[in-house]
Amino acid sequence: MEKVALVTGAAGGLGQSVAARLAESGWRLIVTSRDGERLAGSFGGNHLQVVADCSSVAGARHIFEVAKAQQLLPTAFAHCVGNIRLGALHRQAESDFAACLNANLISAFHTLAAFVGALRDARSPGSAVLVSSAAARIGTPNHEAVAAAKAGVEGLVRYAGNGIRINAVAPGIMDTPAATAILGSAMGRDAAARQYPFPGIGSADELAELMVWLLSDKAARVTGQVWSLDAGFSTIRPLVR
Repeated sequence: MEKVALVTGAAGGLGQSVAARLAESGWRLIVTSRDGERLAGSFGGNHLQVVADCSSVAGARHIFEVAKAQQLLPTAFAHCVGNIRLGALHRQAESDFAACLNANLISAFHTLAAFVGALRDARSPGSAVLVSSAAARIGTPNHEAVAAAKAGVEGLVRYAGNGIRINAVAPGIMDTPAATAILGSAMGRDAAARQYPFPGIGSADELAELMVWLLSDKAARVTGQVWSLDAGFSTIRPLVR
């Protein structure tokens, strides 16, 4: 039976890494993004490409309608949509907070709902992996909005039943375009690297490897878990020199 996986936010740094590893593992891919040009630029003519905004019910359902029209049922789902909106809690603009919730939590909820619905209709098992953040687990200044959104994402992994596994990963900062505002200068990059007990900046490839494992049959007994990949940041107090 053909293995089909869905990668949302596929045009981003993490999405591209996850898609590459899934393809290497023999999965047929459905890749999505709000930006059709970026999607085509990232994948050329490869994979089934769907332009959709999965932060709405209609956008999330559209992905599965296109898949069904192509007689495809994704049984693995990697949700790589998200953004980083920094700012002090008492100064956060309403529009920035709404954008943070839409990108990180609302999109995960609606797309996971569509994925679970499609699998239940087909009476098929499946697996999903969502992306949280170390910020949801440890207080970090100016990260209140993303912490709240990602804490909501972690709540979604506790759905269980009908043979559907759901897990999440919680990375520290990664070297992707989404973190350019933080890592764009040598000073910012150095400060970010030094805050971790094991200093350094994480890579999308490292996180993608963990995500693909969680989607695989090798993790068949793993569900309802949040896996940290943050160099100990959320559990070990770093000694910053």
